[in-house]
Amino acid sequence: MVEAVLSVNGLRISFPRDDGGVFHAVDGVSFSVAAGETLGIVGESGSGKTMLALSLLGLVPQPGKVSEGRISLLGDEISGMNEKELASVRGRDIGMIFQDPMTSLNPVRRVGSLLEEAVQCHNRVTRTEARSLSLRALQEVGIPSPETRLEAYPHQLSGGLRQRVMIALALVNHPPLIVADEPTTALDTTIQAQILELLRTRLAKAALILITHDLGVAAEVCDRVAVMYHGRIVEKGSVSDILYRPAHHYSAGLLAAVPRFDFTRPQLTPILGMPPGPDERVSGCAFIPRCASASADCSEDPEFQDMNGRLVACHHPLVDENGHVG
Repeated sequence: MVEAVLSVNGLRISFPRDDGGVFHAVDGVSFSVAAGETLGIVGESGSGKTMLALSLLGLVPQPGKVSEGRISLLGDEISGMNEKELASVRGRDIGMIFQDPMTSLNPVRRVGSLLEEAVQCHNRVTRTEARSLSLRALQEVGIPSPETRLEAYPHQLSGGLRQRVMIALALVNHPPLIVADEPTTALDTTIQAQILELLRTRLAKAALILITHDLGVAAEVCDRVAVMYHGRIVEKGSVSDILYRPAHHYSAGLLAAVPRFDFTRPQLTPILGMPPGPDERVSGCAFIPRCASASADCSEDPEFQDMNGRLVACHHPLVDENGHVG
């Protein structure tokens, strides 16, 4: 069995509510990812994907906190680390590619300065050596005229180049784990394809967690997929299982809502209703109000069922009369 680079077990991220209760933005999430593997975390906006990503770096915004669970990186628990300890992990052991490089990159720092700082924070090198490593990082992510780009400010670069700089920052110290939060959002189709190809080629040996709401991106890049709904993982398994033969009604609803160009369907099929809000108390399966197959059993929390290697948290999974999915 391949040893996991990252293991998350029973993770719960909690926020206080105005009525004195507690809202779990991430609720009992468990997964692992190994070196050379890409795990996709998919789901609609508000499902807890980004909060999950931030928790891996100890960046859950106040007043939220990791209230339960364990996060282990290369066998060491990091969920209980203090800020000083976490600072040594960020950038060295975990690289983060944020969703919007325009707001994530310091606008008053040159690209070279940002990269050199990232190098010198975790390596005993001179400024000249850090400059050389920064130049190499830009070259490795395919940025043209890298010497010139080192002197540029983020606003002087195109969206695609800014995203490549963000990737270079994440990779410059060669961390074993990369977390990419919606790395192709707001990019045109051509640039998106280039960024996805870059992630595939440059991260062949690292573990990659890809946060996305785009199922096409997940299908193209990921080895395994976990589907999140209202803070919980409802289904997880291989890309071929989840994105082509879903067993959970929410997973199937996401796929049915994806636009297609084969003209075999007369219209899109949206998921009716809205997910529960943070102030709504949920008992049992949170998908009950939107699920056509909901029954009284669904008022109880569904346990994961192992269905030929895939795990699905549903009392009434999508199976035929022989118990087969698809």
